[in-house]
Amino acid sequence: MWTERPPSLRNRLQMTRRVKVIPRSSKNEIAGEMADGTLKVKIAAPPEKGKANDVLCAFLAEYYDVPRSAITIVSGHSAALKLVRVEGASQAGDVKT
Repeated sequence: MWTERPPSLRNRLQMTRRVKVIPRSSKNEIAGEMADGTLKVKIAAPPEKGKANDVLCAFLAEYYDVPRSAITIVSGHSAALKLVRVEGASQAGDVKT
């Protein structure tokens, strides 16, 4: 049993972000940040049967350079405004360049 976090997880963080999804866009991309800090994300998939949510999670996983399983929609599954948890980002603001 670990008494502390394993070495591979010591510097990894968990963050929760508010995200506004704009479905049926021409491509998947970060569209900026709203005044309150909410991340705006354009998603090409339609908001039908969870397609946009799946694409959003995959896109954010690539954006934050974490596995798809590290992205969870906490609330807002059927709304444009969502609360998304990202586990395993090396720093809260780190993104893949």
